Amino acid sequence: MAQAYSLSIAALVIYALLVQVLSPMEGMSKARSGLVSGATPAPDYGSVVYRIHRAYQNSVDNVGTFTAVVMAAILAGAPPFWVNLLAVIAVLARIGMVVVHVRGIGRAENGPRSMLYALGVLMTILIGLLALVALFG
Repeated sequence: MAQAYSLSIAALVIYALLVQVLSPMEGMSKARSGLVSGATPAPDYGSVVYRIHRAYQNSVDNVGTFTAVVMAAILAGAPPFWVNLLAVIAVLARIGMVVVHVRGIGRAENGPRSMLYALGVLMTILIGLLALVALFG
């Protein structure tokens, strides 16, 4: 079974590693700016420290949901092609969102970061629906 979902499992690992890479990036950027590790930077999208903080926090906020729906879809036996495709798109959207966010590309609201975030959320919802259909459909 694991082989059929290898891309989905890889997506879970990549997402987890992304969060782990963002964590020290956030801490180091805060330290360079004079903030302590647990401090929240002033909400200013012009500040790279704030953008890294938000990218990390947002990734942490969403990794649990993404993991839950992917694992549910795998355990429910949802179609591997679709689970794999949607999971890979979700992770690529997340990576793109982090890059756009940290680099400050586009507007703070309704720009490319928001679009990539929405794409990732949509993929997560669709994976969850695949799991439910596999269970009850």
